[in-house]
Amino acid sequence: MRFTVCVLLVALALVLVVSGKSPNRQTDHMTGMDWWEGGVFYQIYPRSFKDSNGDGVGDLAGITAKLEHLNELGVDGVWLSPVFKSPMADFGYDIADFRQVDPIFGTMADLDAMVLKAKQLGIKVILDFVPNHTSDEHEWFQKSLNGEGDYRDYYVWRNGAAVGQTPNNWQSVFHTPAWTQPAGQTQYYLHQFDKKQPDLNYRNPKVKQEMEDMIRFWLDKGVDGFRIDAINHVYEDPDFRDEELIDPKGELIWENLDHKYTQNLPECYGLIYDWRDLFDQYKARDNVTRLMMTEAYASLEETMLWYGNGNRKGSHMPFNFAMINRLSKDSRAADFKAGIDEWLNAMPAGAQANWVLGNHDRPRVASRFGRDRAGSMAVLEMTLPGIAVVYYGEEIGMEDNRAITFEETQDPQAANTNADVYQEFTRDPVRTPFQWDDTAYAGFTAATAQKTWLPVHPNYRDVNLAAQKAAPESMFKLYQRLIRLRKEHAFMHGDFHSKELLNNVFGYTRTFEGEPSYAVVVNLNDNDVNVNLQELHEDVDWAKVTLTSLGARMQEGTEVSEVFHIVLGRYDAVVFEIASSASAIGASAILLLIASILRSFF
Repeated sequence: MRFTVCVLLVALALVLVVSGKSPNRQTDHMTGMDWWEGGVFYQIYPRSFKDSNGDGVGDLAGITAKLEHLNELGVDGVWLSPVFKSPMADFGYDIADFRQVDPIFGTMADLDAMVLKAKQLGIKVILDFVPNHTSDEHEWFQKSLNGEGDYRDYYVWRNGAAVGQTPNNWQSVFHTPAWTQPAGQTQYYLHQFDKKQPDLNYRNPKVKQEMEDMIRFWLDKGVDGFRIDAINHVYEDPDFRDEELIDPKGELIWENLDHKYTQNLPECYGLIYDWRDLFDQYKARDNVTRLMMTEAYASLEETMLWYGNGNRKGSHMPFNFAMINRLSKDSRAADFKAGIDEWLNAMPAGAQANWVLGNHDRPRVASRFGRDRAGSMAVLEMTLPGIAVVYYGEEIGMEDNRAITFEETQDPQAANTNADVYQEFTRDPVRTPFQWDDTAYAGFTAATAQKTWLPVHPNYRDVNLAAQKAAPESMFKLYQRLIRLRKEHAFMHGDFHSKELLNNVFGYTRTFEGEPSYAVVVNLNDNDVNVNLQELHEDVDWAKVTLTSLGARMQEGTEVSEVFHIVLGRYDAVVFEIASSASAIGASAILLLIASILRSFF
């Protein structure tokens, strides 16, 4: 008996010393995180992911066929840009029927099959909900045009300020006046985006009820939540006052107006709080959260209100665009620290942070920061606290296709300009087909297809998933390893402390009691630099390289004893497991305790 106890105690001691873990470590169950908290969500632009029928446009069957890729990558959920019935004036963001799938993407049965397979793979499905407007081909707007029943008041109609003049000076995001007067009509309708996207009137209770019914329709079908588009546009000033020019001498365009009468009105937040109540009704039935993501380009203070107002809950995840709007290839370590810390410090208690490097509206990370820094940006995003969002193609380092000509341009935001300036406004370069392999059209569609809806990026023969799967080291494999690493307790639940280190290096620690601790350092320089990990934590006296960005100077698995003198290569990002003398003392104390127990047996 004594021999058995001795063996067990010695084995326990060895495990504790080697792992550095406390026998009282917390578990996922004890920390109580919901399925979406700390998750990785993958955004698919359906037109560009995978085409199953050779017409050059991606579809739902194509997404279903490639869900194993997302499972292999390791994501928790997928968010689909709109797949609803649409004339495609804004490629799905002009919805003609909120309860039907557009034929270009397939059928409702195709969507059901996609959702079913995703769930079988453990992947949640989030749909894009566009509440601000409909298509002008929606049944409601056609009835509004004709003055049928109550439908006139479903949209925002106004008399002109004078004959031939719009009601006010409001401008659309798509570089036209925000008002259009249809033929045969005396009034103008409001459209904050394209003229084929008339704004709904949420001051009409019937419109609010229609949208609540639509949300219930999809939640009843089993989708796991919604990403809610441009939510800060849904209410406008009831007095329809002119907006002020930011530059009084400047041009009357959307970018030069102070949008205090068309964005971020208090009623916008109230609508989201009402919808959160609806989402929570579903959770009350089965204890499963239906996730609400909200998109609004706004100030930090305005964005925080989407979480809630202290009395009412709002969005689970208001999108954080700091990495897109505030950071660039010219940003310094202080800029990274400020952008990240400000979000974490501003969040209400109990809220989850989120990090977004790119999306369908903004340049890709490999183009914005440079292809040689895309890997280090991935390391940064995936090791921060909270939720990470991956835009399709980021996991293989896809870049903007700036070779798309004005004649090939599809995006109305650019097509409404001219050949001299369209590159400033076009979003087409970030929406090109996914690069699966080096065959015709990058494997996105059949080799016999006449063309793809947007040209494939010319670099697809070198940058594609198949090549990266075969390579010993690649962006895809880096993302896989980062997503696995995020499951460590320190990254899922741990504390975060950041610091601007010497030599323009951004660093931070992720620590969780009783678990391995980590330090992450990102060299923002185009040259090698020296880093002292004791600047991050003075007790650190040992480190081991856990993971690095691609082509890093340091090798994974390397143990470092001189933690005050670590050389990072240009643009390298490195994740270190760190330990201190305190850890060694703790292990020694455990060994002494076990030794005393052993002596008592003899």
